[in-house]
Amino acid sequence: MVARMVRKQVLVQLDDAQVAALDRAAGGTEASRSELIRRAVDLYLTAFDEAVADVRYAEAYRRLPEDLEEDAGLRALALQAWPER
Repeated sequence: MVARMVRKQVLVQLDDAQVAALDRAAGGTEASRSELIRRAVDLYLTAFDEAVADVRYAEAYRRLPEDLEEDAGLRALALQAWPER
C-alpha cells in the first residue's frame, strides 16, 4: 500500500523565462510543472541542509582543531595492531 502525502497548494510567481524553461524541461517527460518545482525544492532543501551541516562542522573544527600529535600516536598504535602490507 502506498501512502499519499497531503499536499498544500502554494502560489508561486514566475517570470515568462522561468515558465518557458519549465515547459522545456517538462517537454518529453511525464512530469508536470508542479512536479519539476517540487523536485527542485527538494534538491534545494537537501543542498541547504548539507551546507548548514558543513558550516557547523567547520565551526566545530575551528573551536577544537585536529591534534596532529594525537593522530600520529593513534596511527602508530593502529600500525602495531594492523601492520601495513
